[in-house]
Amino acid sequence: MEIIEAIILGIVQGITEWLPISSSGHLVLFQHFFEISDSLLFDLVVHLGSLIVVLIVFWKDIRKLVLGVVKMEKEHLRFFSQLVLASIPIGLIGYFFYDFLKSIFQNVKTVGFSLIFTAVVLFISKYPLKKDKKLGFLSTFIMGLFQAIAILPGVSRSGMTISAGLFQGVKKEESVRFSFLLFIPAIIGASIFEIGKVDSFGNISVLIIGFLTTVIVGVISLRLLLGLIKKGKWSVFGWYCLGLGIAALLL
Repeated sequence: MEIIEAIILGIVQGITEWLPISSSGHLVLFQHFFEISDSLLFDLVVHLGSLIVVLIVFWKDIRKLVLGVVKMEKEHLRFFSQLVLASIPIGLIGYFFYDFLKSIFQNVKTVGFSLIFTAVVLFISKYPLKKDKKLGFLSTFIMGLFQAIAILPGVSRSGMTISAGLFQGVKKEESVRFSFLLFIPAIIGASIFEIGKVDSFGNISVLIIGFLTTVIVGVISLRLLLGLIKKGKWSVFGWYCLGLGIAALLL
């Protein structure tokens, strides 16, 4: 991989990991149509960059949660338990269906259909079943189930989890906060699972540039998304996913 390719993929990862338009789907499309190939290690490094982005943007929430758990405070123990519960579906599916998911990961048609599915979910999230529902164990588990679906390339993780919360009537702020904190155990678990499969370190400078690009662009992208959600612009991304999904199928 060349440095310019690392920058391109870092930008793609940095933007699409947070916007509800699927980072994995965009990476597959970019690699396919622009003939850019990356390594497993590069993929792990840019996802580590995304993890750093969450730690930066949600540092106050993470610090508060950790201190609350250490002090055995009921509210924070409950929230931590919800994160653990919601992480179970993606852990089980990733572990038992890894080979199958790997075999379809580079399929452009899969990405096309998955992007259209993401668009539908984003549109539906505008019509919640209830309003001002508190974040409970059932609602967080359902968000975890939707996160597991996002293993498929083209299905947006943030799009699935936040939309699942919104559709159940959970407040925007709570849905967003839980979604991005839920990203932490998911990416750590996936990285641990994948790290043993790395057989080459490749060009270190390429890895560093890809990492830094992902972090810088990711912080900007995530803050932009948080602003758009507050303004009620969430479902507008559905039109983008719908158009890109149709284009992927036609091309």
